[in-house]
Amino acid sequence: MSRMLIKENPVIIVPSLAVKIGLNEAVVLQQVHFWLTISKHKYEGKRWVYNTYLDWQKQLPFWSVSTIKRTIHSLERQGYLISGNWNVVKLDQTKWYTIDYLKLEELEECQTELPTGQFDFPPNQTEPVNSSNEAAEQTSLNQAIPEISSEIPTEKKTPVVEIINYLNAKTRTDYKPSTHKTQEMIRARIREGFTVEDFKKVIDSKAAEWLHDPRMSKYLRPATLFGTKFESYLNQKSYKKTLNEEDFDLDD
Repeated sequence: MSRMLIKENPVIIVPSLAVKIGLNEAVVLQQVHFWLTISKHKYEGKRWVYNTYLDWQKQLPFWSVSTIKRTIHSLERQGYLISGNWNVVKLDQTKWYTIDYLKLEELEECQTELPTGQFDFPPNQTEPVNSSNEAAEQTSLNQAIPEISSEIPTEKKTPVVEIINYLNAKTRTDYKPSTHKTQEMIRARIREGFTVEDFKKVIDSKAAEWLHDPRMSKYLRPATLFGTKFESYLNQKSYKKTLNEEDFDLDD
């Protein structure tokens, strides 16, 4: 058996992910995910990793720098890779990256989770994470793929699906969780720090207030509930209907 088949750690490719976003994109996203699982750099509640295009090419030497650059730009356009600049010197334009795991979650038909990768640690790698020779030695062809990082969403029932299903059940509607505008509004609120329970609270509150009002019931929709007034809806006092004499059947 050729030693070339065993002396290097393999690159992981998730077939279902490659089908969805492209082969090159799936390889690069997996590589970024691997570094994020060991990165110690946290900004805005997310882990970040940085490298120049040349540094990424050293990790994936079977591609040219232009291919790496084109693939990263593709991931950014698709919204799966988020770039930023957390350099101490702002004139330093080395790009930092993190993954939008919530958007990745929306690939509902992709049931295969992103496993923690097994990659070679190039000698010239400049990524400032706490990697070590011990970490590199622990990865081998015969080693089982480690369990997924706790940061990666693992539930098949995504927040968008859970929220829209709850809205439909409470308001007797049939909105689709696959609608792009709906997904973007929910993800925008989640990025602001709101939770699934916050969405349910808003739905409960506005359903109690509007559901039986023919004029207002039409506003029990994602565009209204999850838009710019979401926080004010969340913090409004519980709606209580004022009971009038006509609300009671006095003949009973």
